Amino acid sequence: MGRATIIGLVLGWFLMCMSIALGGLDKFTMFWDPPSVLIVFGGAIAAVLGAYPLSAFLQSANYIKIPFTAKEQNVLETIMQIVSLSETARREGLLSLENRMEEIDNPFLATGLRMAVDGISPEVVEGIMNTEIDAVNARHVYGQGVLANYGKYAPAFGMIGTLMGLVMMLGDLDPDTIGTGMAVALLTTLYGAVISNLMLLPWADKLGFINASEIQTMEITLKGVIAIQSGENPRVIKQKLLMYLPPKDRPEDEENE
Repeated sequence: MGRATIIGLVLGWFLMCMSIALGGLDKFTMFWDPPSVLIVFGGAIAAVLGAYPLSAFLQSANYIKIPFTAKEQNVLETIMQIVSLSETARREGLLSLENRMEEIDNPFLATGLRMAVDGISPEVVEGIMNTEIDAVNARHVYGQGVLANYGKYAPAFGMIGTLMGLVMMLGDLDPDTIGTGMAVALLTTLYGAVISNLMLLPWADKLGFINASEIQTMEITLKGVIAIQSGENPRVIKQKLLMYLPPKDRPEDEENE
């Protein structure tokens, strides 16, 4: 999943650099201005600190890392594991799942099955698992909001930096340097727009996609656990859970039936 994020980031920077290079390699120096970097990055950080508690700012690096490191949810693999577990429970009884706990890598699935094996009622199991789904969704939405606000504040401080540059330029107006001064002033707007639209906002959207995918997998897992606990036929469980997948992603044997 992170591969697409890396490709998009590299492609965006490559296209911008190529556009500058086509105008002449000496043009690159025109696009570097440390004060502009300071006002855009520093201003966005200051705004986030003003909008969120310190803990959210300290977690920013983790939020940025997720789009690059998150693994794609293998929904079909989860469904097939649930079906396999349901066949064991159907054949040997619900308590027999205790012997298969070590092979379950999905903590959410393992937690649900342990509660089922311990004899906790389906209503309580469903309530607890739904609470965890809601908590995970809330944490993800919070992190997405932090990144999205970085993306919102960066262009704003880019504009502020441009206005500051224009004030300084007009305060010491020199016809011979007005072009250079205007170009430098506009760099902060450029920095803010690039950082927001090539990096921060796309990463926030990727967090939303990752969250939706993970929540879907958790909901499928919840349905599977309750179905196993209720003693449903494994074939019915399989058909029910495969409905979450697009037809093209379902096993061929299912489409041919």
